[in-house]
Amino acid sequence: MKAKRHSPAEISSKLTQARTLAVAGKLQSEIATALGVSIMTLHRWRKLDNPWAARMGGESRDSNNLLVELQTENRRLRDLVMNLLLEKIKLEESTSLQAA
Repeated sequence: MKAKRHSPAEISSKLTQARTLAVAGKLQSEIATALGVSIMTLHRWRKLDNPWAARMGGESRDSNNLLVELQTENRRLRDLVMNLLLEKIKLEESTSLQAA
């Protein structure tokens, strides 16, 4: 079965419902079941929602902006790993030449 992608509007709506259910004293598992998502999905959405920014007068990050930031960070980390691997190969080659 293919996983369903929720739109940002759906996520926002479901997070609002989740807050209402949490205030009513529902358990996390009950909230997730009522929303039709897994508990981990609910936690992931809450993490992306960034409630601290909203409370401090700032705006929560747009999901597209977050995606761009994550892609940039991913690219940077891949470059670092590639450089380390190249350096490791050079060191291995130099030690094998010295041993021969």
